[in-house]
Amino acid sequence: MNWQGKRVTVAGLGISGIPAARVLHGLGAVVTVVNDKDDERARAQAAELEKLGVTVRLGDGATLPEATELIVTAPGWQPDKPLFTAAAAAGVEIWGDVELAWRLRGPGAAPWLAVTGTNGKTTTVRMLASILAAAGLRTAAVGNIGVSLLDAITGEETYDVLAVELSSYQLHWAPSLRAHSAAVLNLAPDHLDWHGSMAAYAADKGRVYEGNTVACVYNAADPATEDLVRAADVEEGCRAIGFTLGTPGPSQLGVVDGILVDRAFVENRREQAQELAQVSDVNPPAPHNIANALAAAALARAYGVEPAAVRDGLRAFHPDPHRIERVAEIGGVTYIDDSKATNTHAAEASLAAYDPIVWIAGGLAKGASFDDLVTASAKRLRGVVLIGADRALIREALARHAPKVPVVDLDRTDTGAMSAAVREAGRLARPGDTVLMAPACASMDMFVNYNKRGEAFADAVHALDEQA
Repeated sequence: MNWQGKRVTVAGLGISGIPAARVLHGLGAVVTVVNDKDDERARAQAAELEKLGVTVRLGDGATLPEATELIVTAPGWQPDKPLFTAAAAAGVEIWGDVELAWRLRGPGAAPWLAVTGTNGKTTTVRMLASILAAAGLRTAAVGNIGVSLLDAITGEETYDVLAVELSSYQLHWAPSLRAHSAAVLNLAPDHLDWHGSMAAYAADKGRVYEGNTVACVYNAADPATEDLVRAADVEEGCRAIGFTLGTPGPSQLGVVDGILVDRAFVENRREQAQELAQVSDVNPPAPHNIANALAAAALARAYGVEPAAVRDGLRAFHPDPHRIERVAEIGGVTYIDDSKATNTHAAEASLAAYDPIVWIAGGLAKGASFDDLVTASAKRLRGVVLIGADRALIREALARHAPKVPVVDLDRTDTGAMSAAVREAGRLARPGDTVLMAPACASMDMFVNYNKRGEAFADAVHALDEQA
């Protein structure tokens, strides 16, 4: 595409909008950035872009700038925003930053190994990058992981292959993306307020399989992910590869006697299995994290990585903070921070890893229901401490499905509530128990993000330890 003089509107500032505006301006496009907010942070970001010659319009993200030929949107902007309605009426195409990055790849560009799913994306992508690096490949973990794909595509560093995390938002706005291989880790209700329905959410996740050339990796325990593979239009010869925590069948990866094995990328997959790693090589070896490791291994094997590199990459991997992270042991009680469990599916996986549990939960529910989560976890619960704006939804589910479990309902949403929650959880816990902060909700009612929530939990635990 000839970008010189092309009038492009970038919707939204932030970690995707700012790189998009800079890249497009550098290509010669006439760039206008529109942003809903007009606060101190937005004004500082706008000032930096305006120095480059980019026009920034704050406090008005609804009006389509005159003569716009293309919109490049931040992934979080909902499809029903007035800006996009006006663009549709004017016949203006809408791309996300991922679509822009895909279109800007040059000849011989690094192929993408893509990962999406409701939970486990970041961990799986980082595991995958660690495995690829152990194989001696030049790689990076990019996408919805804090590293801009645009920076990776347009920067000076060259890569052999990219490990790409993609959210449902990003996939919605990336119609021409065609990955080498891709995985959908799982599907559970999330972001339904954005997508409008579970069907629409699943369809956007399924876009990651479109045009795959080597492998579509799915979760054998989650039939909805396999359904997405069946519905995808892939290149001839592309294979469906499952992963399972049980004994794998042909064209699957799984677990046998504490060993991660491959029956997909072997010469005789009906009769042979290739050892990849020990379960003990996975850190931490919680069931859902073993599933993440199998998915990462499947994508790496699809790219031709040798078994030894899978083992070495998993051993070298260290999880990011706030993902089933052990904070301390106080009086025989273990305190675990899983602030990243921002939906019911993630919280259920976290709760399944411990027993018995004093559970700290609550926040913004994002339209979720908690009945299935409570039903599945009730027998593990010693007690529950609730915080946050939508805690009543969890309390009501507990009353229906776990009426004998003690519940402390903290009627406050200030950040100091976390200290009170940890104290109450410590009071309910007995030696041998786990106090697990897996909120099953988003954090923005009380905290800037899940990282700050996790830090508040850790600070409160350390303060409790000092008092013990």
